[in-house]
Formats: sequence, structure tokens, C-alpha cells
Amino acid sequence: MSGKTKIITIISSIVVIALAVFIFFRFFFVYSTGVNAGDLNYFQEEGLIFKTYEGKMIQSGFRSSGKTTEGLHSNELKFSVTDKAVADKLMRASGRRVELRWKRYMGTLPWRGNSQYVATEVLSIE
Repeated sequence: MSGKTKIITIISSIVVIALAVFIFFRFFFVYSTGVNAGDLNYFQEEGLIFKTYEGKMIQSGFRSSGKTTEGLHSNELKFSVTDKAVADKLMRASGRRVELRWKRYMGTLPWRGNSQYVATEVLSIE
């Protein structure tokens, strides 16, 4: 193997490894996990090629006095679901208060859903 071929092989290997590490951290590494509770606004199955479950939860609360405006405010959590059993529970819970456990990824994949947040478990439905 000549010197030029060896350098090209080493550089190519480094590029492939760097690309693999980037793809892993961007799409498969769990960035954070948590639990959120709120009113389930909607939950639906959507998509042209990849049918995914998508939902939105409204979380209400009070704004602290340190902000410029005080009073009620709401946050939205848009999430995806990959587990059919979790999706079936949420399909029957629209408009009700739910508590979800989720994982957050840095990027989205078409077969995993449109959101970085993927609900993995329904802890309670009120």
C-alpha cells in the first residue's frame, strides 16, 4: 500500500467514524427524560408514508412575579408516541388530564414521529 493510499484510507475512516458518532448523538442518544402533566388537547395518527402518533398537551400554571406579565399562562408539549399500547391509552383520553413519561432526542426521524419528545408511558389519566 502506497503512502497516498494509506492517507486516503485513514482520512476516510475518520470521516466515517465521525459521521457515525454524529448520527448516533443527533438521532439515537436520549438527551433528557422527564414527566409532564396536563390536559390532552389532541392525539392522532398521521403521515403519508410513515404513520406516526402525534399529540399535544396543554400545561397551565401561574407566571411568577419576576416576569413582565403576571397571571395565568399555558405551555404546550407536542409529543410523538412509538408504542401502540401507549397510543391506544391516549386515543381514549382526549380532553382529560394525563401524566406522561417521555424521552427527548436531539433530532427527529420520520418513523419515530414529528417531535423530539417521545412519550414512553402513561402514568395516570384523570
